[in-house]
Amino acid sequence: MDAFVEPLPEKPSEPDDVLKMLDELGSPATMGIAGARFFGFVIGGSVPAALAANWLATAWDQNAGLFLATPISAVLEEVATDWLIDALKLPAGCGSAFVTGATVANFTALAAARHAVLARAGWDVEARGLFGAPEIQVVVSDEAHPSVIKSLGMLGLGRDRVVRVPTDGQGRMIAERMPELRAPSIVCLQVGNVNTGAFDPAVEICRRAKAAGAWVHVDGAFGIWAAVCPELAHLVEGCELADSWATDAHKWLNVPYDSGLAFVRDAVDLRGAMSMSAPYLPQGAHREPLMHVPELSRRARGVDVWAAMKSLGREGLAELVSRNCACARRFADGLRAAGHEILNEVVLNQVLVAFGDAERTRAVIAALQEDGTCWAGPTVWQGRTAMRISVSSWATTEADVDRSLEAMLRVAAL
Repeated sequence: MDAFVEPLPEKPSEPDDVLKMLDELGSPATMGIAGARFFGFVIGGSVPAALAANWLATAWDQNAGLFLATPISAVLEEVATDWLIDALKLPAGCGSAFVTGATVANFTALAAARHAVLARAGWDVEARGLFGAPEIQVVVSDEAHPSVIKSLGMLGLGRDRVVRVPTDGQGRMIAERMPELRAPSIVCLQVGNVNTGAFDPAVEICRRAKAAGAWVHVDGAFGIWAAVCPELAHLVEGCELADSWATDAHKWLNVPYDSGLAFVRDAVDLRGAMSMSAPYLPQGAHREPLMHVPELSRRARGVDVWAAMKSLGREGLAELVSRNCACARRFADGLRAAGHEILNEVVLNQVLVAFGDAERTRAVIAALQEDGTCWAGPTVWQGRTAMRISVSSWATTEADVDRSLEAMLRVAAL
């Protein structure tokens, strides 16, 4: 890769030569993240229709801010929003935002939350800022994902001033340990712990929060997709009672990077936090994308999302999620049968396995990565070093699991 490190060329290069250099020198330095045996992070691949749609949308090169400027981009966001609300069992009429990933999705949804809870307190935060504003109580789980904490910091709500609620052995928030809530307040719950796949008890958390007039936000980066699968939908029971939701489409919807989604029960709150205007930005009767997202200039991400949902349909999406979870259970069963310790209840697509003490587990992970059959990475879960297996690709089959298991058991036996 040293060949890329050079001064800015003085003269133009032929496009073919530029691409040849990228392919010959760059391609070998990539990771097979979109492959069937990549289990290192919760990263889906790209279903064929979404990948091709991504290429087409890139060729179109649309700035997806206004309906007038690019009708197809705006219309596909509208259609995809309705499909997503239906599939994820969210309240009809939600506002939506097509953003980069879960961090910006959390940021966008929590900006709407900040807008709404302060508006109820008589404070216009967009106009007046946070100087002198009523203090917002923010409650999160001890296992809140870093993207939520980062978003709170960017919004001026503080990374360290949040109230953290203890969790159980699977990383689920203990609802009974929530503090007394006082308005204005925001409660963040999690569906799909990044290590264990566990779900916070949404029904009880929402009951307590709503009784106190708090806003409830759901970080559902991948776990919220359990809603599309009949045998898993019970895991997200109560999430529909929340006020906002954030997820990644490049996880279980398997669209190319980058593609995050935020939903807000009352679209007025989302527009209140994100709206902008200028004489040269005419707005019409259609939903105007720029009114729902942080950016003005952005790619037409809704094209990829629409293509994935159109190609999969309700049945295909449910089958994808169900198969991935069955593959995770197959991993756990095979590793457990061989005498290795599974640290989590495998309720979704996440498996934590320890091969002994921390040093031994890290050695097995390193050997597996060197082997190249599959890729999984390390984590530390409640003081234990483990290998984390995340199954989220549309391409992963039982054969991929068996081949990967063989490699895991082989290197663990060395």
